[in-house]
Amino acid sequence: MARNRSFNKRNILIVVVVILLVTMVLTGRLVYLMIFKSEYYAAKAQELHERERPIKAKRGSIYDINGVEIATNKPVCTISVIHSQIEEPEKVIEVLSRELGLSEEKVRKRVEKRSSIERIKSNVQKEVADRIREYKLKGVMVDEDYKRYYPYDSLASKVIGFTGSDNQGVIGLEVKYEEYLKGINGTILTLTTAYGVEIENAAEDRIEPQPGNDLYISLDVNIQKYAEQASYKVLESKSANNVKLIVMNPQNGQLYAMVNAPEFNLNDPYTLINEIANDYVGETISDEKLNELLNGMWRNACISDTYEPGSAFKIVTTTAALEEGVLNLTDRFFCPGHKKVEDRIIRCHKAGGHGSQSFVDGINNSCNPVFIEVGARLGAENTYKYYERLGLFSKTGVDLPGEANSIMHKLDIIGAVELATMSFGQSFQITPLQLLTAASAAINGGTLVTPHFGIEVRTPDGRVVKTFDYKTTENVISAETSETMKQLLESVVSDGTGKRAYLPGFRVGGKTATSEKLPRRTGKYISSFIGFAPADDPQVIAIVLIDEPVGIYYGGTIAAPVIADLFDNILPYLGIEEKYTEQELKDYDIGTFEVPNFVGKTKNEMKDLLKIYDFGDIYPTGDGDIVIEQFPLPGEKVNRNSALVLYYE
Repeated sequence: MARNRSFNKRNILIVVVVILLVTMVLTGRLVYLMIFKSEYYAAKAQELHERERPIKAKRGSIYDINGVEIATNKPVCTISVIHSQIEEPEKVIEVLSRELGLSEEKVRKRVEKRSSIERIKSNVQKEVADRIREYKLKGVMVDEDYKRYYPYDSLASKVIGFTGSDNQGVIGLEVKYEEYLKGINGTILTLTTAYGVEIENAAEDRIEPQPGNDLYISLDVNIQKYAEQASYKVLESKSANNVKLIVMNPQNGQLYAMVNAPEFNLNDPYTLINEIANDYVGETISDEKLNELLNGMWRNACISDTYEPGSAFKIVTTTAALEEGVLNLTDRFFCPGHKKVEDRIIRCHKAGGHGSQSFVDGINNSCNPVFIEVGARLGAENTYKYYERLGLFSKTGVDLPGEANSIMHKLDIIGAVELATMSFGQSFQITPLQLLTAASAAINGGTLVTPHFGIEVRTPDGRVVKTFDYKTTENVISAETSETMKQLLESVVSDGTGKRAYLPGFRVGGKTATSEKLPRRTGKYISSFIGFAPADDPQVIAIVLIDEPVGIYYGGTIAAPVIADLFDNILPYLGIEEKYTEQELKDYDIGTFEVPNFVGKTKNEMKDLLKIYDFGDIYPTGDGDIVIEQFPLPGEKVNRNSALVLYYE
């Protein structure tokens, strides 16, 4: 009996001890949770009763060199649903499918999905979103948003680029300057019950979004328009595959225009342009093929595609030879129509040859045998020395994604044949922008510049936060060599193969090229011309490439006029005035012009007309709006800058 009592006492003691231990552990745990983890669990509780919805930040705008907005934003909305708050699901499905133009099946799937918040559609026009708001549907959220908008549609599409549905840059400047253009998204915080239902009349917490900064670039909308106009004209007339045209300031590398015709619509970037879509009419395009076609459509070939530059590269060969001292302008050469190099016969474009000629004649005639001899004098090592100096072994550093590099022979495998073909721009490949940059150094006094678009970044209120600097390398060639190059290339336009780039009143220099595409003897060519003006003080340089023109394909015949057309428009726009020689005044009767008939024109019409004609002082008289008389009389020939008297009634 005594033994049983002792046993019971021990059991009771054990139970008490266990209870005390458990109590101590629970008390310790409670103290830990309530004191040491109080902030953590308070935050968890807060999260349980809060729902967060993002507010997209307004993306920074892009402006051209004159402050013209070329990429901006349109206010749109995002429509979402919260499953736990929907009271009339069938009505929600019916309204959203009708107003948003979506199938009932698609909307139903998202409305019935049990998630904290489900997006139905983004980039919804504001007027549509306002109509949805008016229904006051429980569980339907309408949040403000922004959609990227490009006022000029296809203008410079492969340069500017576009953004995706997440408002982030996809190609072009939009992706290159993403860190500056993107803003910081805001949020809307709403209070909910533990079941996720929003508490009515509970105040919302709102963290306002911070807009992105604005990007200012060197592209000039007017020059880009002129360049595209000239490009499309030759694209259509020659039924070419595409036309590439770049316009740059050779002194500092600022890019004024970059055309990749045909361009695509930046406001509809996922729709194939007709030039591509027409090849697949009646076919079903797989997703994989569509992505391939879209990437090709978006590709900026001016910087991403390489080609054999052909005779335009004679600018580089000449520059190197003059700088190395192996060439004098008075040197004589003989061209029988071909030149034998080892076991290879390399022909001149003129079958009968040019005969005896000076080097000046040789470059004017774009004679291959002359340049084969110049290349041989220069030698492989010196040739590559100047390729390096002129930036042809490296990317230009342009501020666009996707730039390609040149494709060159290794120095140790260059033989006489390779050296010969390289001298006139064959057997290697470079990008159009690399050639333009090298040519700029040859004619700007010897400075290798970095081509670029970005100038500066500003806050939305106009404060400058970043000014971009670009690398320049001075004295890659001497000023004397550069001066000689300007004179030689002006001669090519005035007396040589570049005559169709000649513009009375302007000093234009340049070089033609006609490059046969690989594989050889397929009859496919790239016709090109590189030109600059004024020849004595270059302020603008441009290169055009016409890919696979139909019919006549010589660069001097079809590419040079493109630059002439471009320069005829942009040189006066850039403030470069005509300076006619006495011979030009005589040959082109430039000193006089025939007075048009202004009688019957309104004052507003006269404002536009007087921009076209070279009158000096204008003397309007009378209080009316219609011209009833004029002096000089219509049809009369007068000197440029003559006065004009207009009588209004």
